[in-house]
Amino acid sequence: MYKNLAAVIAAACFLSPVFSQPAVPVAAQQPLKIGFVYVAPLLDTGWVRQHDEGRRAVEAALGARVKTTYVENVAEGPDAERVIRDLAATGHQLIFTPSFGYMEPTRKVAQEFPQLKFESITGYKTAPNVAAANARYYEGRYLAGIAAGRMTRSNLAGYVAGFAIPEVLQGINAFALGMRSVNPKAEVKVVWLNTWFDPTRERDAAMTLFNQGVDVIAFHTGSSAVMVAAQERGKLAVGYHSDMRKIAPDAQIVAVTHQWGNYYTERARALLDGRWKSGNVWGGVREGMIRVEGFGSKVPKAVQQEVLARQKDIAAGKLHPFHANQTVLNNAGQEVIAKGQTLSDVQILKMNWLVQGVQGQLP
Repeated sequence: MYKNLAAVIAAACFLSPVFSQPAVPVAAQQPLKIGFVYVAPLLDTGWVRQHDEGRRAVEAALGARVKTTYVENVAEGPDAERVIRDLAATGHQLIFTPSFGYMEPTRKVAQEFPQLKFESITGYKTAPNVAAANARYYEGRYLAGIAAGRMTRSNLAGYVAGFAIPEVLQGINAFALGMRSVNPKAEVKVVWLNTWFDPTRERDAAMTLFNQGVDVIAFHTGSSAVMVAAQERGKLAVGYHSDMRKIAPDAQIVAVTHQWGNYYTERARALLDGRWKSGNVWGGVREGMIRVEGFGSKVPKAVQQEVLARQKDIAAGKLHPFHANQTVLNNAGQEVIAKGQTLSDVQILKMNWLVQGVQGQLP
């Protein structure tokens, strides 16, 4: 975890200009009411769990200065707009909306409540009272790919994916590049679901992949169903969002975990102190927002050490998942990263291709 998030936010992590309109300090005798909107049910692991851990971290750090509320299992679209508006209308002064599909509803409600502050998590559009933040999940995916590349015996990995948005494509491509950096024969087979949370379909997709020869699997969806399926089938899997060894003690080789506590706490503290400003933060391993952990018992010590060493390299700026030591092609044979080049943040954020070694096409 990083110790001085305020300094990080004030520096290079901002992808867009910071609006200069300062926040007004919250009265000391009144707790800051903070609302969270969750796109799926709050379970023991997963996307929502990690954001709720962040909410709890805010309470632990700021105590009586804050009062938090959350609403779970809110569908993207009209339902989200209604819930966000309800939170705004009931005195919540800071509202976090952690799902890509909440971006437009958040902006719409924010226009109606210009005195309140909103944080669009995984969104990218900002306004004077709307900040955006996301994590460089692809860094963790690359590291998990290294572990998967070392552990596979069939040289075929599976990937259960929600929607074909850049964030998901970044993860698939980084995972494949990580695998192939240590195992050039490795390939990745993707199943698209077009939903973030549907445990039954997530499980079915995993089983289908296992039936097609996959022996290690990753996913970008909201439940732990893929991990459960891997445990049942005696396959290997990469935990996502949370450490999922409780669910899949024999299957998990490593987990890519999201760490939101410091970011949420700093943003709440900034509003309390009257220094909240809008902006766009994109933090990764270096900033403590992403890390790999939770190695399973089947993973040799040498593989664990290799992955952790590469994690240190990413944190130090010595390794970038989208740097091309050799020319990188997409799976249609076209050059996407020239030899010696590194994709810029703008290019990564607009990613619309699948790298060589990934089977299938974009939906």
